[in-house]
Amino acid sequence: MPHAPAGSGPSRRTVLAAALAPLAVAGCSAQDGPARPVQGPQAGPPDAVIMVIRHAEKPYAGDSGWDEEGEDDPGSLAGRGWRRAEELTRLFTKAGPSALPRPAAVFAAGGKAAAPARCKQTVTALATALRTPVRTEFAVGAEPALALAALLAPMPVLVCWEHSGVPRLVRALGADQILGVPATWPDRYDLVWMFTRHQGQWSFRERPQHLLSGDA
Repeated sequence: MPHAPAGSGPSRRTVLAAALAPLAVAGCSAQDGPARPVQGPQAGPPDAVIMVIRHAEKPYAGDSGWDEEGEDDPGSLAGRGWRRAEELTRLFTKAGPSALPRPAAVFAAGGKAAAPARCKQTVTALATALRTPVRTEFAVGAEPALALAALLAPMPVLVCWEHSGVPRLVRALGADQILGVPATWPDRYDLVWMFTRHQGQWSFRERPQHLLSGDA
């Protein structure tokens, strides 16, 4: 069984209620790791910014996650995943020259495939703080439709997705030929892939989240 976050109350329901509650966005800060810039023009304002994250930690084999009510659910996040979901708010809402862009639209995997509950759970607290809905009309496997919707949405866009579908999303965006873009998502939950388009040309950066103890 996953352990409740440090400093939590005696029940899972209390922990999850805190994680899903609106979080204060003023005065927040987060560590910045080294960015990995890759080819692409940088002059002028971008016409698209798409940030991609994997859903937060899932239960290990033999354990069970927790749903929003604190009940055992193998398709939901593990305790560490719920803590990451809470901390994502400060990653995307802080100010400063090294800050990640504040999302104007948030997408998460929907449908019945690949435990989509985890994707929405990962970004619910953030979307609440941003006062924007989580769009879940696209299932894993519908990456071309997701890419089109993301490019038509207000910028910047954050997509929380199942790791197996991220390469298909990158191809659908037309960003898969950029030198340095990994062919697959690594076995990590603590990354942000940021794709920025200037005058039709994409560039790519990989940023570590540095939110929880043990993040690389």
